[in-house]
Amino acid sequence: MSDLDPGLVLVANHLTTRGGPPLQMYKEKCLRRRLAVRMRACGVQTYADYATVLGQSPGEVERLLLTLTINVTQFFRNPETWTKLEGHLAELVVGRGDATLRCWSAGCASGEEPYSLAMLLMQIYDRQRGPGGFLIDATDIDGPSLERAQEGRYSLAVSEGIPASLRLAYGRVEGSTYLVDERLRQRVRVFRRELGREPAPDRAYDLVLCRNVIIYFTREMQEDLLFRFAEALVPGGLLVLGKVETIWGPARPLLELVEPRERIFRRVT
Repeated sequence: MSDLDPGLVLVANHLTTRGGPPLQMYKEKCLRRRLAVRMRACGVQTYADYATVLGQSPGEVERLLLTLTINVTQFFRNPETWTKLEGHLAELVVGRGDATLRCWSAGCASGEEPYSLAMLLMQIYDRQRGPGGFLIDATDIDGPSLERAQEGRYSLAVSEGIPASLRLAYGRVEGSTYLVDERLRQRVRVFRRELGREPAPDRAYDLVLCRNVIIYFTREMQEDLLFRFAEALVPGGLLVLGKVETIWGPARPLLELVEPRERIFRRVT
């Protein structure tokens, strides 16, 4: 932070003592903009007054967490990225043989991204009709979003982003909703994980998917997360970032860029 506003320190304390992320991980401009949203809603103008509201209303802590959490997602967001990724996934599947392919969707929001990945992988395995399989760890900090991801049920409008060849092959329409096939839901493990202060769920992933998340964090936090992602990958494993994200700091010698436009990297050592 560029200042040490005592009110902001109080806000941070209220958040972290209730399991929220440390505010220092966010870019200051982004943080202040999101705090201002809740402060206006509560009718207060100073961080100290807002800290008082947080202390008196546990519900406001949850509302602040929802505001801080980045939940913009959709099925097969940036289709060209998924087109490029499909070929690399096929290579990973062949390389793993009868072993289980392990993936991590970090910052999964309401689950559209890990289920997009699951559909592509399931299609590859169905085509090959060979041994092996996959598991996807889907993590986020936002409770309501994780509940939706766990259920795997979406509006029909949301499901329209799924390619026609996959939509009814790996899910079904139930009334006004779309339900992801149980075979996929069994392979996507959804749970809470706070990227800012908790380690990777595992250290032997073949793929880490974290798109359009780290851009909201400080350079220091980005470097820390990228190194943790690299360390969580097996040699030859892939890291997929958002299109405007890149590799900083100690992770750089560990990762090579294999798809420049789509920001797909490979662990080299």
